[in-house]
Amino acid sequence: MEWLYVHMPIAGVEIFWPGLIILGIGVGIIGGFFGMGGAWMVTPGLNILGFPMAFAIGTDIAHMAGKSLIATMRHGKFGNVDYKLGMIMLVGTIVGFEVGAQMIMWLERLGNVEIVVRYLYLVLLTFIAWMVFHDVSTRRKKQQAALAAGQEVDKLATGIEWHKTFHKITIPPMVHFKTAGIYCSAWLPIFVSFFTGWLAGILGIGGGLIRMPALIYLVGCPTHVAVGTDLFEVMISGLYGAATYTFKGRTELVAAIIMLVGAAIGAQVGTVATKYIKGYGIRIAFGIAVIGCALSIVLKLLAKGIPEFKLWFDGSATVLILGLVFALSLYIFIQMIKGVKKELAAKKALVSGH
Repeated sequence: MEWLYVHMPIAGVEIFWPGLIILGIGVGIIGGFFGMGGAWMVTPGLNILGFPMAFAIGTDIAHMAGKSLIATMRHGKFGNVDYKLGMIMLVGTIVGFEVGAQMIMWLERLGNVEIVVRYLYLVLLTFIAWMVFHDVSTRRKKQQAALAAGQEVDKLATGIEWHKTFHKITIPPMVHFKTAGIYCSAWLPIFVSFFTGWLAGILGIGGGLIRMPALIYLVGCPTHVAVGTDLFEVMISGLYGAATYTFKGRTELVAAIIMLVGAAIGAQVGTVATKYIKGYGIRIAFGIAVIGCALSIVLKLLAKGIPEFKLWFDGSATVLILGLVFALSLYIFIQMIKGVKKELAAKKALVSGH
């Protein structure tokens, strides 16, 4: 079975290449669907396949940049990318990321970087999960109240409407974002991107996990536009990160290319799925992904706190992340197939009706 393994010249390890393709497909589907780079899923996956952690991070970033480029082009065709909003947010993201990275260097000198980052990550994920499910619950109540009153339910209505408060800020320049359908102060997306960039710099992630909900709840983007615009941001920051890690000799380009074969297929599936699973379907699935991610961090913290069960907790965290990738990919793929079938049946009925 030697043909199933490929030698990685830079990392100097033998890797099971079908595992790289499967991981690429799964994360491609999830990334294309949620607008996230998927660092929280790929890095542990690569580590399990046999990569040292530094190479797992560098290879993940290189693969993420390529995959996000494919998904952004696809979302652009569907009109899901607000390029103007993405370019304005890029300013805040880069500055915020640099501030966060400098804070990490400071925490490293103090010697407590790992524990601070893990707990901050956990607090952030808990808040995001609460926000998503509170939003879903609030909207459901609004729907029930509208139906009880015999009124039509507004399809664009949301549960949490924090963005409406932020839109009242009229500090010039005021900007109209046509694709997102937003008119607000340019300082709102700049401040939001600075904050999400700062968090991404501290947590060492692409930022999609934070930026996607921030675009929805703070800026007021429709979910599918938030996904596409976020991928545009991930693509640019990913290309920068890939160049940096490659320069440091920590990117295994052979593995990144193999994963991109899978990601190219997966990203198409995930992106097309947003056409059939709109708004709240995406938000609920995203909330479940965040809870799974938070649970894996709890297991990692337990592994550190209870050394005698370290192997068990570490193994459980890994199984949870990879299981989550598989289950979410399968759900998105099935929903896409259902949507395509429904669309084809509707077209057939229209043709036969004529």
